[in-house]
Amino acid sequence: MPSQLIIDCSKILNEKGLTIAFAESATAGRLAAEFSLTENSGSVLKGGLVCYDAEVKVDVLGMDPAFIEEFTPESGEVTKELALRLKNLIKSDVQVAVTGLTTPGGSETEQKPVGTIFIHMFLNERSIAAREVFEGSPEEIVLLAADLAAKTVIHELEQL
Repeated sequence: MPSQLIIDCSKILNEKGLTIAFAESATAGRLAAEFSLTENSGSVLKGGLVCYDAEVKVDVLGMDPAFIEEFTPESGEVTKELALRLKNLIKSDVQVAVTGLTTPGGSETEQKPVGTIFIHMFLNERSIAAREVFEGSPEEIVLLAADLAAKTVIHELEQL
């Protein structure tokens, strides 16, 4: 069952007549799956791309491998670029991208430990970024990341 934040986000999107799409790395499709379980999914969810591996970011979204290498696949810069490129892949009113570290073995550092999640969204021409560090199991981090995405979208929709 989706969290209350995801249910509320879907409802607000529906009330405003807006659609949403996702480019998911760290959440590997879980965000789109959670939105698909809401009452308004048919009118708000356009779809998503799971781009867990950097090769998918390059092959499907056309990202420059040097850009990914420079900033790391789990970074604010790459997350913003994913959201930007999603606009041309899936037509929607809101584009949300998620990257981060749910398990060891990625680009973690002291400044970017496991549990770090990056969200970037575009709403009209507004560009919004969020970064949080969560603790827990990989699944807990993924669910917290999904809630962070929903919370970020809700906050921006309330500004409309």
